[in-house]
Amino acid sequence: MKKKALALCLAAALAASAFTACGGKTPSSNAPASNPGSAPASAPAENVEITWWAPPTFIQDGDDAAGTYEQTIIDAFQAKYPNIKVTLETIDFTNAGEKITAAIEGGTAADVLFDAPGRIIEYGKNGKLVSLDDMFTDDFVKDVNNNDLLSSCQGNGTYYMYPISASPFYMAINEKMWTDAGAMEYVNLEGDRSWTTDDFEKALEKLHAAGYNPGVLFCSGQGGDQGTRAFINNLYGGSTANADRTQYTFNSEEGIKALTKAQEWIKKGWLGNGVAYNGGQSIELFVAGTTSFEFCWGTSAAGNNAATMEANGVTPISLPFPSDDGKASLEYLVNGFCVFDNGDAAKAEAAKTFIQFICDDSEWGPQNVIRTGAFPVRTSFGNLYPNDAERELLAKFTTMYGPYYNTMDGFANMRTEWWNMLQVVTGGGDVTEAVNKAVEASNAGMAG
Repeated sequence: MKKKALALCLAAALAASAFTACGGKTPSSNAPASNPGSAPASAPAENVEITWWAPPTFIQDGDDAAGTYEQTIIDAFQAKYPNIKVTLETIDFTNAGEKITAAIEGGTAADVLFDAPGRIIEYGKNGKLVSLDDMFTDDFVKDVNNNDLLSSCQGNGTYYMYPISASPFYMAINEKMWTDAGAMEYVNLEGDRSWTTDDFEKALEKLHAAGYNPGVLFCSGQGGDQGTRAFINNLYGGSTANADRTQYTFNSEEGIKALTKAQEWIKKGWLGNGVAYNGGQSIELFVAGTTSFEFCWGTSAAGNNAATMEANGVTPISLPFPSDDGKASLEYLVNGFCVFDNGDAAKAEAAKTFIQFICDDSEWGPQNVIRTGAFPVRTSFGNLYPNDAERELLAKFTTMYGPYYNTMDGFANMRTEWWNMLQVVTGGGDVTEAVNKAVEASNAGMAG
């Protein structure tokens, strides 16, 4: 769609939630079995009752109501552990955070919660969770084989989340636009599709010359901001934080170089000024066929918008972010479980036994991973999507996972500083001054 004006008014942005399930397919009944090798949790001898809070993340069959599949897991677990009764409570996206916070403060929290690290680790740091250190055996750590992913499950050196699956965030391009513009010659479609910043820049010039709208560097708010950070950081090897996650560092020489380059592209019209858009609205532009590429992409966005893109003649191609050395570092979603400290040791042990069944059981573990629409954290589970070319590609993306900084102190404050800084950069302001100010405020915010 050439020279099409960017829409100023869009439908409501896609809801961004740590709970959001990635678009996927119904599990196959012949999902591969596995022998993970972790020592099973010690199930309590006496009868115990626990409660599981489950947001609608697991994929249901057909029109089954939320919680239907989860109940089948419970039934199978209780058949194996008849002395542990599990009560399921489904929670929705709109009030999950408030419900959990109110329950914690009121002393009525469930025993088990399925969520992502952002909230879970915060609960752990605040003393609301049971340590899961004993579940991270040498065999399990070796099986995961990803220190960055494992660190996402920790707060102050303690494991508070037991992971089951993960899914990368990446970018997408409009195949027809890039082909018509002659920009596809700069795209690598082999292997893991890694490509370079130089090739991306050449593609931008081709797209502009052909009259196609670029993707936007969205920054009206924090929605989907992980996409813009991944894009900027990969351009020249910058990073949001230092290696031990004690400081925010996106004002490094590499970070300033990348932001300066992005500002240059915006001035040329090769990159869209996204001051009026957040991540959800940016996705809407791409799905509508208005823009030629999108930084805020993932399995959920692809699945939720498949029908609309087909109707609009948009065929997306998934790509890692371009990088100076052709080795992208991707951000990602991690799905996992935590156990609230309700002052009952027997319940805590029962909860850990239940979690380990969901994640590690040789029959149910792989099926449950597929139901999250993501990829197993255990390498021993192998390829769970053997007949899905797109999933096979994205499985390669999982090897590009970078450091996980979402559990750092002051993360929420840093996100605000980030998009405010991007507004200055996209508006033509002084890059070095803006990013230094943002980093200074972000690090100050780590103190609380």
